[in-house]
Amino acid sequence: MKKIVHQIGIVMIVTALSACSHSNKMVLEGKVKRETISLAPKLAGRILKIYVSESDVVKAGDTLVMLDVPEVNAKLQQAEGATFSATNQYEMALHGATAEQKNQVIALYNSAKEQLQLAEKSVNRVRNMFKDSLVSAQTYDEAVSKLNLARLQYDAALAKKQEVEKGVRDEQVKMTQGQKKQAEGVLKEVHVALNERYIIAPIDMTIETIALHEGELALPGYNIIIGYNPLSTWFRFTITESQIMQFKKDSIYTIELPFIQKTAQARLTSINEIAKYGNKTSPYPSYQMGEAVYEVKFVPEDKKAAADLLNNFTVLLKK
Repeated sequence: MKKIVHQIGIVMIVTALSACSHSNKMVLEGKVKRETISLAPKLAGRILKIYVSESDVVKAGDTLVMLDVPEVNAKLQQAEGATFSATNQYEMALHGATAEQKNQVIALYNSAKEQLQLAEKSVNRVRNMFKDSLVSAQTYDEAVSKLNLARLQYDAALAKKQEVEKGVRDEQVKMTQGQKKQAEGVLKEVHVALNERYIIAPIDMTIETIALHEGELALPGYNIIIGYNPLSTWFRFTITESQIMQFKKDSIYTIELPFIQKTAQARLTSINEIAKYGNKTSPYPSYQMGEAVYEVKFVPEDKKAAADLLNNFTVLLKK
């Protein structure tokens, strides 16, 4: 009987030691994560064509979606017309009057000058005759009125001639130049809006979700394409407050991939507390009530090799 009790005691001690040994060896389960990329249009439009499918791998600059925005074409015609008109106004102000316009103004000036000289001679004759009482006062007044009218026409023609010879005022040239730049800016804005009809891949990425289909209306800011960058792979673990002090930032750890029987070297890049209880996700949430939980991020040293891993792939960390 004593021998049986002794054997049972030995078994219990071995079991306890084994349990202690396993409890000291921490095994954490995590997941493969990647940075997501969400693409949304700036303009409202109907989806005309989708060039990709879910799980496709695309290159930077590839066209993913084309939208139909008919309002932009109408604005383009308006902007082109305004730019054409403003450009010609500026050119006309910059170069001044043409040779034909100058000749016409000079001819008007010479005609007004001749009319003024004739009116002055007529007034002198009528004045002498009026002194000799050969003509009436009415006739003299009419001659003086014609002289004043001829002088006004001459002054106007002279001012027009001087304006043509000096050219357009600098203020007017600057004003037309400003109108030209304003029209060009509107035209450039419309061309930018035309380019916004296409949703382009900003980087090499894998398409994960296509939220809308051809024929549906896409609103500004609504994500049509959601994907991820394969080179942004990282491993996510949730670790409790009692275990977090065993991890050091910038240290290298070995991550196991049990289902493909491979390992990867990864660097611990960040340790962040998970503030909301709803985000405290862990395969084995065995933490005490009130105990803080931290999200630990490991970035693989070989990013190209990790690019082939699938999202939410299970990984293990032994410590």
